[in-house]
Amino acid sequence: MRGATVLITGGTGSFGHRVARSLLEQGAEVRIYSRDEKKQWEMARAIPQLRFMIGDIRDRRRLAEAMRGVDYVFHAAALKQVPAIEAAPVEAVKTNVLGAINVCEAAQAAGVKAVVALSTDKAVKPVNAMGMTKALMEKIVTSQNAYAARTTFACVRYGNVMGSRGSVIPLFLEQLRKGNPLTVTVPHMTRFLLTLDDSVELVYRAMTTAEGGEVFVRKAPACTVWDLADTMRVKYGAPEHPIDVIGVRPGEKVHEVLLHEYEMQRASFDDPYFVISPEYRPQGTLEVAVGTEYTSENTERLTDHAAIGALIDRIGLVEEYA
Repeated sequence: MRGATVLITGGTGSFGHRVARSLLEQGAEVRIYSRDEKKQWEMARAIPQLRFMIGDIRDRRRLAEAMRGVDYVFHAAALKQVPAIEAAPVEAVKTNVLGAINVCEAAQAAGVKAVVALSTDKAVKPVNAMGMTKALMEKIVTSQNAYAARTTFACVRYGNVMGSRGSVIPLFLEQLRKGNPLTVTVPHMTRFLLTLDDSVELVYRAMTTAEGGEVFVRKAPACTVWDLADTMRVKYGAPEHPIDVIGVRPGEKVHEVLLHEYEMQRASFDDPYFVISPEYRPQGTLEVAVGTEYTSENTERLTDHAAIGALIDRIGLVEEYA
């Protein structure tokens, strides 16, 4: 990446902080494109070597300006808060769907070498507006290489990223500090346990190996939300801290699905990565029974405090991403 110019849309979030530091260490020039000037100001204080551009991916003209001279784009800008989007689905369409079209068109017009877009497990068999718009985003991005294109497009898809903004670990830490009960949805709900470093590694994998149109998934362990909450209270010295069960929120799944049964038929596995080939260029090598899926329920399950706590230790300072 030395000498390359990289644009990160929505770059002031958890992923943006971590990948920006990694890119700078490799000698890249990094541009952060987002619409929140306060978060940009805070990020600039922490990482002054970055360049910042105020803008929205809904704005095609401003996005075209941001793409000038860019070699690679990591597209992380999105509306992703599930309950809020349930109440305002049209806004999610404007950002997650129409914004993705703008990113693709601007990247091709600017001659960008590769675009990697960040997606979510909620795009798989979506049951909420956020997942539906992200599923469309995936289709838009991965369709770009169906015909000749100068730019290589790919997506990465992951579930819960531990310690990221809006995830449950910072919430549990805050509840512990304030003396409030830890709130879990239902005890048997499972979530993948992916670290931010794992998510960055996944993006690099997609950027360097994609032929165009693939979706990349990194295999990860999972645990129940109850076991995670229990580990947190033990780890931070409050083993008797109360845990309240509050029920499943609107639009929320009990188990995360990262590959559904139809994708498994055109997927390959290069440990620890699944690569889902596009429908217009199927290259599946997995020999699995029809109906097989990859979910947080059937992946490696962590149940003891030591194993879950070791992953928590790998997160780093969650305060930076809260």
